[in-house]
Amino acid sequence: IYCSNRGLVWFGFSGANGNTPADAAPSVQSTLPHFIQEPEDAYIIKSNPIKLRCRAAPALQIFFKCNGEWVHQNEHFSHEYKDLNTGLKVREVMINVSRQQVEDFHGPEDYWCLCVAWSHLGTSKSRKATVRIAYLRKNFDQDPQGKEVPINGMIVLHCRPPEGVPVAEVQWLRNEEVVNSMNDDNIDTRADHNLIINEARLSDSGNYTCLASNIVAKRRSATAAVIVFVNGGWSLWTEWSACNVPCGRGIQKRSRTCTNPAPLNGGAFCEGMSVQKITCNALCPSQCMDSSTDVALYSGLGAGIVAVAILVVAVMLYRKNHSDYGVDVIDSSALAGGFQSFNFKTTRQGNPLLLNSSIQPDLTVGRTYTTPLCFQDGADKELFDPLPDIKVKVQSSFMVSLGVAERAEFHAKAPAETFPRDLSRDYCGTVDRRKKGLLTLNGPTIASREQLRTTGMFGHPGGRLVVPNTGVSLLVPHGAVAENMSWEMYMVINQGEASVQTLEGCEILLGPEVMYGPPGLDLLCPVALTIAHCAEVDAENWNIQLKRKNSDSKWEEVMSVEEESTCCYCLMDTKSCHLLLDRPGSYALVGEPLTQAAVKRLKLAVFGSMDAGSVSYSLRVYCVDDTPHAFQGVVAAERTRGGQLLEEPKTLLFLANTFSLQVSIQDVPQFLWSIKPFTTCQEFSFPQVWCSNQQPLHCAFSLERYSPATAQLSCKISVRQVKGHEQILQVYTAVAETEKESLPFFMQTDCTITSQTGSKAFKIPQSIRQRICATFDTANAKGKDWQLLAQKLHLDRNLGYFAKQHSPSAVILSLWEARHQDSADLDSLASALEEIGKIHSRSSPRDEDEPELQAEDVAPEYTG
Repeated sequence: IYCSNRGLVWFGFSGANGNTPADAAPSVQSTLPHFIQEPEDAYIIKSNPIKLRCRAAPALQIFFKCNGEWVHQNEHFSHEYKDLNTGLKVREVMINVSRQQVEDFHGPEDYWCLCVAWSHLGTSKSRKATVRIAYLRKNFDQDPQGKEVPINGMIVLHCRPPEGVPVAEVQWLRNEEVVNSMNDDNIDTRADHNLIINEARLSDSGNYTCLASNIVAKRRSATAAVIVFVNGGWSLWTEWSACNVPCGRGIQKRSRTCTNPAPLNGGAFCEGMSVQKITCNALCPSQCMDSSTDVALYSGLGAGIVAVAILVVAVMLYRKNHSDYGVDVIDSSALAGGFQSFNFKTTRQGNPLLLNSSIQPDLTVGRTYTTPLCFQDGADKELFDPLPDIKVKVQSSFMVSLGVAERAEFHAKAPAETFPRDLSRDYCGTVDRRKKGLLTLNGPTIASREQLRTTGMFGHPGGRLVVPNTGVSLLVPHGAVAENMSWEMYMVINQGEASVQTLEGCEILLGPEVMYGPPGLDLLCPVALTIAHCAEVDAENWNIQLKRKNSDSKWEEVMSVEEESTCCYCLMDTKSCHLLLDRPGSYALVGEPLTQAAVKRLKLAVFGSMDAGSVSYSLRVYCVDDTPHAFQGVVAAERTRGGQLLEEPKTLLFLANTFSLQVSIQDVPQFLWSIKPFTTCQEFSFPQVWCSNQQPLHCAFSLERYSPATAQLSCKISVRQVKGHEQILQVYTAVAETEKESLPFFMQTDCTITSQTGSKAFKIPQSIRQRICATFDTANAKGKDWQLLAQKLHLDRNLGYFAKQHSPSAVILSLWEARHQDSADLDSLASALEEIGKIHSRSSPRDEDEPELQAEDVAPEYTG
């Protein structure tokens, strides 16, 4: 008998006289125990204990020893059998090791255990098995960094995964797809978790993510954008042209183009001259010029001198007549583009060229800058549209058209540096002015589009209404309509601005206003209305409310999404809001920013089209609230214009910091395309963007090609918020009509389906739905009621709303249906049921007469 701090351990075997049990095999007496299975190293995941096993033959006893101490015999689970081949007794022993035991051990090495086996001849020890608690920290020691590399250059992306036990394995993703170095000799991922691309190709451009994983979890690094660019190269020179005069001294020239290769992805344009000129001498015929030739020569010279003199006088008179514009020419160098230095100084009163001459400059708050000046939309309006709170002074329209405008005057009010939790009065006042129409939108408005409406006839089986490509849908649960009854239901998206006018204070629409009906609709359980929204949901930075329009067309608060209510239920997902409602009407999701850190998402898209019968190409950049409905307004406008989507739309996080949004065009090939001065950078004020209320903003860039032979356009569009985030839209397109390949506006394959009825409208088959409700609607001894179902489906807030329903489980499943309408399977529901089953199978044995719903019952019956 051995005594340890874990209890008494008793070893029973024959005494020294060598007596053996009667059933022992003859060879037992002369054999030491041999381990058939030794304990293996193990990791504890979360709070789940691990099992260590030993198996030895011949063995009379096997006991575990952990960290030098014997494990109590009551903690051993033994099993003995006879090996039919050898006739020896084989003993197998198992113990459990818990997380608490490992955490309580404080020794110089890891927690370890080994087995000791006894036979008549003596003892044998197994190997030591270590037990460690598995984990994986959240933060990477080193995230990969974005790079711009030339084609055929080397790309090295570094990644140091988070600390973990066991050590994390690393995979690389490019645009969310695994990078497989086994199938590509150009890629090496073996060097200390780094990704090495020996010779960069255009196809290697993309967003790269380092994915670290072990048996506990997976972690994603920050995304690194890799751009592979191509520097331009000159083509061969053309042959020298013929001398440009038939007689005497002239010029010959030859040219080349930057197309071998053409610059791509922001690569450098070719250095050097594209045209070379040399002098030439053409032999003149030997003859005398008669008097008539002399008269013609001198007459031509005289007429030319008179024309030049008249032009000089006209210019001087024009400048004299316009001298009261108060402009002194400071710099008459030609403007190569819109980025020039501007000097801020006082202006004369009443100057007719001031864009907002009725408001005089306030020199006490003025600032002096030497920066690019950004103007608004240069396509649909005049070159210098007025910006809110901005004054711009230029020399004259004549000088601007010549490209020799002087330094302009620019006065801007300083933006508010503070933003208290209840918002400044200036900010809210600006928002109010925006709603009242004092700040006009720049771009097509939704009010002109046809009404978005969908209808369907629904009976007892229920169904679903969908407004295609808007993120708006209505689910009518099975049984919501009484038997032998039917309703013609409709859903309408309000596209006017009337809703915006009635919002209060600093509130903005986060999604479209949606109305469903008819008004007298009488249902037995609530419907589920889904509305897409554009807010980055955060209770510390947003006050988000659900509002309903009353009979006076005024908005009244229904509930705050952070509070509990028994009249309706609101579930905020990342991009959608799911509402459980039992009262028809018009509803809208309204947000009020509480801090400068409040963020709403903007969808950015760039479209292009060639102007008919000209060499001009128009690029139109749209900034719109990130909801499918708002983007559909852009699609409708571009379809009428014949626009081509040039880049996949991107998302920009726009902060409530009162700073404006700037859109600029960059890397335009200077020798192939030209752009009007002062239009390379354009700007939206903060209220225009923040209070766009689902209406698209856009600006345009008009480019002209020097030669009709230019068939490609490559450039970058930068969209950035001052003191905020930035996105780059990469444009590379063929401008010839025959070479265009438009990107699809929407990716959904079923974007035309508006109404579904009966079982095909639901993910969960009706038979399974009934069994789930029967299982969870009534509490039992195991506590397996609808509250546990809500918890496992992550719908366990505002439980008071479910409690007042006739069938809480049915309402919970309706909300699950609305939340997972775009997913193709029932995995999350089946996983929840499986987890519930495991919990109760461990807690108590099941009554054989009690029907039990298993996770396997859900998946097989689902057919998609």
